[in-house]
Amino acid sequence: MSELLGKHYVEQLKTAFEAAYSGIVLVDTRISIVALNPAAERILGVKRGEAVGKSFMDLVPESGFPEVLEQKRSQAGCSLKIREKVYLSNRSPVIVSGQLVGAVAVMQDMTELNQCRIQLEETRTLKNVLEAILNSAYEGVVVVDENGIITMFNDAYCRFLNVKQEDVVGKHVTDAIENTRMHVVLKTGKAEIRHIQRIHGHDMICDRIPIKEDGKITGAVGKVLFRDVSEVDELLKQTEHLKEQLEYYKNELAKERKTKYSLDNIIGQSRVIAVLKELAGKCAKSSSTVLIRGESGTGKELLARAIHNLSPRRNNPLIKVNCAAVPENLLESELFGYEEGAFTGAKKGGKLGKFEQARGGTIFLDEIGDMPVKMQAKLLRVLQEKEIERLGSTGTVKVDVRVIAATNRNLEELIAEGRFREDLFYRLNVISLEMPSLRSRKEDIHLLVDFLVQKLCKNMGIGRKAISPAAYDILFRYSWPGNVRELENVLERALNVIDNDTINPEHLPYYIRQPKDLLKDGEFHLKSIVEDTEKEVMRRAFSVAGGNALEAAKLLGISKSTYYEKAAKYGLQ
Repeated sequence: MSELLGKHYVEQLKTAFEAAYSGIVLVDTRISIVALNPAAERILGVKRGEAVGKSFMDLVPESGFPEVLEQKRSQAGCSLKIREKVYLSNRSPVIVSGQLVGAVAVMQDMTELNQCRIQLEETRTLKNVLEAILNSAYEGVVVVDENGIITMFNDAYCRFLNVKQEDVVGKHVTDAIENTRMHVVLKTGKAEIRHIQRIHGHDMICDRIPIKEDGKITGAVGKVLFRDVSEVDELLKQTEHLKEQLEYYKNELAKERKTKYSLDNIIGQSRVIAVLKELAGKCAKSSSTVLIRGESGTGKELLARAIHNLSPRRNNPLIKVNCAAVPENLLESELFGYEEGAFTGAKKGGKLGKFEQARGGTIFLDEIGDMPVKMQAKLLRVLQEKEIERLGSTGTVKVDVRVIAATNRNLEELIAEGRFREDLFYRLNVISLEMPSLRSRKEDIHLLVDFLVQKLCKNMGIGRKAISPAAYDILFRYSWPGNVRELENVLERALNVIDNDTINPEHLPYYIRQPKDLLKDGEFHLKSIVEDTEKEVMRRAFSVAGGNALEAAKLLGISKSTYYEKAAKYGLQ
């Protein structure tokens, strides 16, 4: 029987020898190879039949075997170079019945060991990061293995249960957490979401989720979302309160918009204004394109905003673009946006264009007559296809936007001159509204003056001021080329210079109250007369343009550089 057991033991050793992952070499006292396993064959690059009987020193001169045999002492963790690769080697003498019969060496590839070490370090680092994240979480988190043994218990859960991690990690989850169902989740493999669990007299809300790997349950994670149902009630109350506040502020904002931009803010009772308001109210209900025409300063933007605030789109944005103010090379990206890297200096992540910003609402294209012809073609495509293409993009984006355009230019003349596309004109001119000039509705001047004086006094923080009949008469007789904008500027100037409670003629600008004949008695010096006239006309144009130098230059029919040159000459800057 003992002989049989001995043979069985020897067979087990042989099997282990052959299957070992590390290379094993056995030598006699002359350092001749007695045996080697398949792993050693791969390392040494020789077959067993060729190697047995050969000196190991011929294959590996720095084997270390001579020292081991001479000193009869083991050597551990030695570096051994074989065929340009470095191995970790342990070497030991073989002693039978007190007699030295040889030595054995075990060799393992250092590269593989280093890889294992690196992977171990990475795993340890990842474990530390995950533990840090879990411990910093507000929610209580517990992790168990497939047997229900706790492997992770974060700080929040420890504080809630008033326990220490070292006291619960390694325990079965049922021994550490009251009324837990983590072990049930391990058996069923089904997650339990938003379940109520009673612990220490509190009804908690928690999630229990199985961890699966290759379809097999390897553990489970539990999370305490709320430590008491009362927390949910409180959160619900806070949410409802925030919703009420949001609704309140939305309503207040809508009221403010309605107050600031409505048809009621277009002051006047003349027939032309009444007809305009009626037509604007009707067209506000649709999504058709609107073209607002009229001189500078008549209130085209106010009308556009009033139409938007009367429309079904009023709760969505109204985005304004001044087509004359944006440089031609930037207008396309301003309107349609761009992708990241579309051009040098493009913002990281790209940028939404005005059309996308106005999605669901209205885009107001002011001074459309000044849009470059190249951009007119692209705008036409947007109006036709209801989609835009960002700069640098190969795809298109659908946009639901209502277009309201405005201009003080004669578009028909621009079309004849080839400076405005006729097909774009017809796309824009679906609904045409004309803002009347102030001189065509002089019966509204009295109402406008009263309204503007009251508004300006409020904005300037001064008491209400009156206006004398003589001043009214001058304002009524003036032609107002700058329309309502010029009237407002004149009244604001007057309110800044009066020293009592009434605006009199002397408080009005000289060019409004002066006689039409600009010549002074006895003055015939042509250069002086021309300069005085030019200076006064430039001052008037600047006032009409609302302080906009570019618009004043357009009114005067001169270039911007010429305007600035003359303004400097006359000290108008």
